[in-house]
Amino acid sequence: MNESVSESVIELRNVSKAYGANTVLRNVSLQVQAGEFLTLLGPSGCGKTTILRLLAGFEKADGGEIAIGGQDMRTLPPEKRHVNTVFQSYALFPHLTVFENVAFGPRLQRVGGDALREQVMDALRMVKLEELARRKPGQLSGGQQQRVAIARAVVNRPQVLLLDEPLSALDYKLRKAMQLELKQLQRRLGITFVFVTHDQEEALSMSDRVAVMNAGCIEQLGTPRQIYEAPENLFVARFVGEINNLHGRIVAAAPPRYDIRLHDRVINLKSKWTFAEGDRVNVLIRPEDLRIWREHEGSDEERAKLFPARVEEVVYKGSTVDLIIRLDHGDLLSTTQFFNEEDLALMNLDFQVGERVFVDWVHDWETILPHED
Repeated sequence: MNESVSESVIELRNVSKAYGANTVLRNVSLQVQAGEFLTLLGPSGCGKTTILRLLAGFEKADGGEIAIGGQDMRTLPPEKRHVNTVFQSYALFPHLTVFENVAFGPRLQRVGGDALREQVMDALRMVKLEELARRKPGQLSGGQQQRVAIARAVVNRPQVLLLDEPLSALDYKLRKAMQLELKQLQRRLGITFVFVTHDQEEALSMSDRVAVMNAGCIEQLGTPRQIYEAPENLFVARFVGEINNLHGRIVAAAPPRYDIRLHDRVINLKSKWTFAEGDRVNVLIRPEDLRIWREHEGSDEERAKLFPARVEEVVYKGSTVDLIIRLDHGDLLSTTQFFNEEDLALMNLDFQVGERVFVDWVHDWETILPHED
């Protein structure tokens, strides 16, 4: 996103929507900046696609205000909005060529002749499909069809492009390639993208900002790094990537640092939250931040500060080994260990099920939140 551009192109203010007794949006407020790639992330039924449909004009809000480019959208029909949508199914016309599919929108705006051809071919060049202009959708791969759908959506240069899980039908390798292409295309066009997905990795890798949704509300809005490294509640922490949750209690408070009892250990950690002595807390640690020590590693004094555990599962993934370990106190933790070619001692990740180990983590890389079950 262009950092110098800060004006909002989309504004939702206290927007609500219900279908009968089912409330799908609850007083949602959101601003999307011009040229931004914003992703709505959340489980099925959380309201993310409903926001897209309200922006496109396919649905009407029950309450609140929606503005695009400073214009009130509440009474404006879909065809009058400077918004285009790319659907999961692509919705291409099977009987038309690639060229005619992309030309459909400009023709409705009475563009013709050389101007039409130039506009359509420019859009096809953007998605690297100019040589396939005469083919029909049935002669294209899934990835090519997806790019035609994008070309058709951007040919008229809308203010906002709405994308409703457009990559979900692609296989893993093609999906990864299209994530990169889509982000590069967005940067070239400078169009505001609002992208819907339930795939956390996709959201983190493509977005300028991510809105994590749950039960019709935005739980957290921030950059991918903020969402992953500083989740604001337990739902966000659990939904975005894997997380380990240790239950602790504050035994001494000197904000922003606290002595926290975790089982029979007391550890001094930092938190942006304010706690009092006796408060229960969740100490959240990402699997890649856990460190595993073998029984022969470190001194007796060092091991006395660690959590003893046993390996329950070993999953080899090529560049990493994932371990499921159980602390002697009963907690089950997930950890990711990386091969390190520069440190031969860390190359040996040949852990065995049942092996005794010790566990700690890089302190202050954890997130500490008020207690939730």
